[in-house]
Amino acid sequence: MTNTPEAARPGLSIDRTTVDGIRVITLRGEIDHDVKDVLSEALLSFGSVTPLRTVVDLTGVTFMDSSGINVFVAVHKSMSDAEGWLRMAGAQESVLRVFQLVGLDHVIGCHSTVEQALIA
Repeated sequence: MTNTPEAARPGLSIDRTTVDGIRVITLRGEIDHDVKDVLSEALLSFGSVTPLRTVVDLTGVTFMDSSGINVFVAVHKSMSDAEGWLRMAGAQESVLRVFQLVGLDHVIGCHSTVEQALIA
């Protein structure tokens, strides 16, 4: 019997739900170069169309580097081009600080809770 180690998995869990026609993507873990493609696909794919309205719940994200910023900028642009929007919710202080350092919090709405982001 051979024991084959499981392939390394990205350190990010992604859950999807819909609230009143708005997609809510809940992320847990770390957002870095290793998960950028998975994250981008999760945010942009919704059948064959770009979702128009999405809230990203960041309460479970413990780390984010510039790869995450790049993904969120691209997703924001794509959704804005489709006359939709992207909003962030519940970012921990360290993650929110990354948004603030690059000024992305002035471009993408950052809210304390998912509920606030849904009604903003």
